[in-house]
Amino acid sequence: MNTDRFETEQTPPIGGGTDIRHLSELQLARLGLSQIAYVRPVVVDGTPGFAIHAADGTPMAVTADCSTALAAIVQHDMIPALVH
Repeated sequence: MNTDRFETEQTPPIGGGTDIRHLSELQLARLGLSQIAYVRPVVVDGTPGFAIHAADGTPMAVTADCSTALAAIVQHDMIPALVH
Protein backbone atom coordinates (compact mmCIF):
# COMPACT_ATOMS: atom_id res chain seq x y z
CA MET A 1 0.00 0.00 0.00
CA ASN A 2 1.45 3.36 -1.03
CA THR A 3 1.04 5.74 1.95
CA ASP A 4 2.37 8.76 0.00
CA ARG A 5 -0.91 8.85 -1.84
CA PHE A 6 -2.81 9.28 1.44
CA GLU A 7 -1.44 12.80 1.79
CA THR A 8 -2.89 14.06 -1.48
CA GLU A 9 -5.85 11.86 -2.39
CA GLN A 10 -9.17 13.66 -2.04
CA THR A 11 -11.79 11.25 -0.75
CA PRO A 12 -15.16 12.07 0.76
CA PRO A 13 -15.57 11.19 4.45
CA ILE A 14 -17.11 7.88 5.44
CA GLY A 15 -20.68 8.18 6.59
CA GLY A 16 -24.24 8.44 5.45
CA GLY A 17 -24.96 5.83 2.81
CA THR A 18 -21.37 4.70 2.20
CA ASP A 19 -21.11 1.00 1.46
CA ILE A 20 -18.10 -0.25 3.45
CA ARG A 21 -17.41 -2.89 0.79
CA HIS A 22 -16.41 -0.09 -1.58
CA LEU A 23 -13.99 1.93 0.58
CA SER A 24 -10.90 3.37 -1.04
CA GLU A 25 -7.49 2.59 0.46
CA LEU A 26 -7.49 6.08 1.98
CA GLN A 27 -10.91 5.65 3.59
CA LEU A 28 -9.88 2.26 4.97
CA ALA A 29 -6.65 3.71 6.38
CA ARG A 30 -8.56 6.54 8.07
CA LEU A 31 -11.29 4.28 9.46
CA GLY A 32 -11.47 4.77 13.20
CA LEU A 33 -8.85 7.53 13.40
CA SER A 34 -11.08 9.85 15.37
CA GLN A 35 -12.55 7.11 17.59
CA ILE A 36 -9.55 5.06 18.72
CA ALA A 37 -6.50 6.03 20.77
CA TYR A 38 -3.85 3.77 22.21
CA VAL A 39 -1.72 3.90 25.33
CA ARG A 40 1.80 2.60 25.62
CA PRO A 41 4.41 2.80 28.35
CA VAL A 42 7.22 5.31 27.77
CA VAL A 43 10.14 6.85 29.61
CA VAL A 44 10.47 10.64 29.35
CA ASP A 45 13.58 12.25 30.83
CA GLY A 46 14.18 9.14 32.93
CA THR A 47 10.63 9.12 34.32
CA PRO A 48 8.21 6.33 33.38
CA GLY A 49 4.84 7.38 32.01
CA PHE A 50 2.12 6.45 29.55
CA ALA A 51 1.85 8.01 26.11
CA ILE A 52 -1.51 8.51 24.40
CA HIS A 53 -1.44 8.25 20.60
CA ALA A 54 -4.14 8.63 17.95
CA ALA A 55 -4.89 5.53 15.91
CA ASP A 56 -2.49 6.73 13.21
CA GLY A 57 0.37 7.07 15.73
CA THR A 58 0.16 10.83 16.24
CA PRO A 59 1.29 11.60 19.83
CA MET A 60 -1.42 13.37 21.84
CA ALA A 61 -0.34 13.38 25.51
CA VAL A 62 1.76 11.75 28.25
CA THR A 63 0.42 10.93 31.72
CA ALA A 64 2.02 9.61 34.88
CA ASP A 65 -0.19 6.53 35.13
CA CYS A 66 -2.18 4.25 32.87
CA SER A 67 -5.55 4.84 34.53
CA THR A 68 -5.28 8.60 33.91
CA ALA A 69 -4.41 7.97 30.26
CA LEU A 70 -7.40 5.66 29.82
CA ALA A 71 -9.72 8.12 31.58
CA ALA A 72 -8.54 10.97 29.33
CA ILE A 73 -9.27 8.92 26.22
CA VAL A 74 -12.76 7.98 27.42
CA GLN A 75 -13.44 11.58 28.49
CA HIS A 76 -12.82 12.63 24.88
CA ASP A 77 -15.32 10.05 23.57
CA MET A 78 -12.66 7.76 22.17
CA ILE A 79 -12.06 4.04 22.62
CA PRO A 80 -8.80 3.14 24.39
CA ALA A 81 -6.46 0.37 23.30
CA LEU A 82 -3.36 -0.79 25.18
CA VAL A 83 -0.07 -1.50 23.41
CA HIS A 84 2.50 -3.52 25.34
